[in-house]
Amino acid sequence: MALLDIKNLTVSFETSTGPFKAVDGIDITVDKGEVLAIVGESGSGKSVGMLAVMGLLPKTATVTADKMEFEGRNLLTLSDSERRLIIGREISMIFQEPIASLNPCFTVGFQLQEVLRQHMGMNKADARARSIELLELVGIRDAGDRLGSYPHQMSGGQCQRVMIAIAIACNPKLLIADEPTTALDVTIQKQILDLLMRLQTEHGMGLIMITHDMGVVAETADRVIVQYKGHKMEDADVLSLFTAPKSAYTRALLSALPENATGDRLPTVSDFVFDAPRAGGAA
Repeated sequence: MALLDIKNLTVSFETSTGPFKAVDGIDITVDKGEVLAIVGESGSGKSVGMLAVMGLLPKTATVTADKMEFEGRNLLTLSDSERRLIIGREISMIFQEPIASLNPCFTVGFQLQEVLRQHMGMNKADARARSIELLELVGIRDAGDRLGSYPHQMSGGQCQRVMIAIAIACNPKLLIADEPTTALDVTIQKQILDLLMRLQTEHGMGLIMITHDMGVVAETADRVIVQYKGHKMEDADVLSLFTAPKSAYTRALLSALPENATGDRLPTVSDFVFDAPRAGGAA
């Protein structure tokens, strides 16, 4: 049984010109211990699809699927109380822009301990001790002192580490990382990716890495889904994707990488002609 099994997922929003499909009939599966990268341009529906899994889309969104199961449990029919038992504990997410995702009005210690007390039933003392362990685990120095810091008192890299600590606090079975290295300098990006991969290996988590960075895909993923305009263009193991891409869109993405430049001008995706499939298959 797949850890996460999604069939024909569609997410649409009402606009002044009618419904807009941000995700249009995609299939996604993730197995235990697998690293899946979802790659595509901004606006391709990568984050929206995962927010649908988390149940975090606004009420104006319409989410439908033939199947959306986590370990055989139907995520589409869960009550709010049933969902709260899973989301944040068994399925967790690292959001884009860590400084914006952390609450500026509360210390990082409070925000960590809130997760532990809510989902793990810890008392205040145990939650504080575990919070220090988590901050140390993700490489925060002077962890005990940092519990009293507010997000604005920490760097972007430190806030990202705090977000990772919050996300793994309950040892989730599935971790979704949405552009986890955005807006970080190259050195910190490498540290964050190494940290995520170490934690994934140590805890045997399924990991979904949402990114537009093909270098991150090559370094981290077992399997890759390529999305374009809400459609799944390709689903392949990482070696096959880079050596023998089947989709014209995937070939366009790879051709636009700086290392693949063959002339004075680097190609862009718009230089290529292709259509999105009608359903979730490859183009």
